Amino acid sequence: MAIGAVRRTAVALAGALGLVASAAGCSMLPGSGSSNSPTLEHPALRVGYQAQVDVAPLYMAVKSGLFDAAGLKIELVQENNDQDAIKQLAGGQLDVAFATHVGFFKAEAGGAQLELQGEAYQAGTNTMALVTLPSLGYNNPISKPTPRIAVNADNDLGVLTTKSVLDTAGVQQNKIAFSTIPFTDMITALQNRTVDAAWMVEPFITKAEQQLGATILTDAARGATQEFPMTGYASSKKFADANPNTMAAFRKALQQAQQQASDRLQVQIALKDYAGVDAATADLVSVGNFPTTLNAVRLQRVADMMQTSGMLLNRLDAQSMLPPQQQNS
Repeated sequence: MAIGAVRRTAVALAGALGLVASAAGCSMLPGSGSSNSPTLEHPALRVGYQAQVDVAPLYMAVKSGLFDAAGLKIELVQENNDQDAIKQLAGGQLDVAFATHVGFFKAEAGGAQLELQGEAYQAGTNTMALVTLPSLGYNNPISKPTPRIAVNADNDLGVLTTKSVLDTAGVQQNKIAFSTIPFTDMITALQNRTVDAAWMVEPFITKAEQQLGATILTDAARGATQEFPMTGYASSKKFADANPNTMAAFRKALQQAQQQASDRLQVQIALKDYAGVDAATADLVSVGNFPTTLNAVRLQRVADMMQTSGMLLNRLDAQSMLPPQQQNS
């Protein structure tokens, strides 16, 4: 074969291979519409978070590019509280909210129509606790028959679990006086003696111990609340129905992030960035579990305890709030 013909053949072959490689590369792009990567209807998501250990996997996934690899652009939006976050779902200011399961279930019972997108956090030892000061003389759960307890939200996870652990200890639930105080202000409330104890989560527990010499009156995850599902992520049902591929991609990336959070060291490193804690505090925080699946049986524990306590008038079926493809799995 002549040299010119060989060159023409090589150029043609190289061009053909380039087209094949280009086509193959395009087929692997997130949201490209291929059979392996369905088109993402709404790839830019505004996701709520709060400065708690619970959201460490979410933060780590954003920072490491895990969501980017899934074709998702995540904007983290700091929430004031659960109630506002759930309202922002209805108003479209948030696409996915972070909140307690108690908050989501209360909203659902009130007609909010939510779809759960992931479990964020499950209680471990002293990941939620009643915290007090030695000077307040509250060294045993039954030493104050009418305790004044600070909680971060009215009729939420703090109230539910505090009632459970104090009732088990022998304190009548209707004798507990709750005061709604943000986590950031609970240390001041303890110092001012306006409350006898405060229901806290990490990193606020460790901050109180370091700054005030606070002590844990009782772990709030014991007995009926041991390994209790604490928080999760949800979208409005309307948004989820309109964006099934997007939400499926979000859940898959979140699952991977939750798996990575089994590395406690990585969680502690992340806390220094988003939760405003120093290295010494981050190294001491108690860390619970980061579930990698939406488990209806596990979540039903929360809904059933809410009904028993009177937070819900009727039984709520947690499975009905799962994505359609997971409801019968």
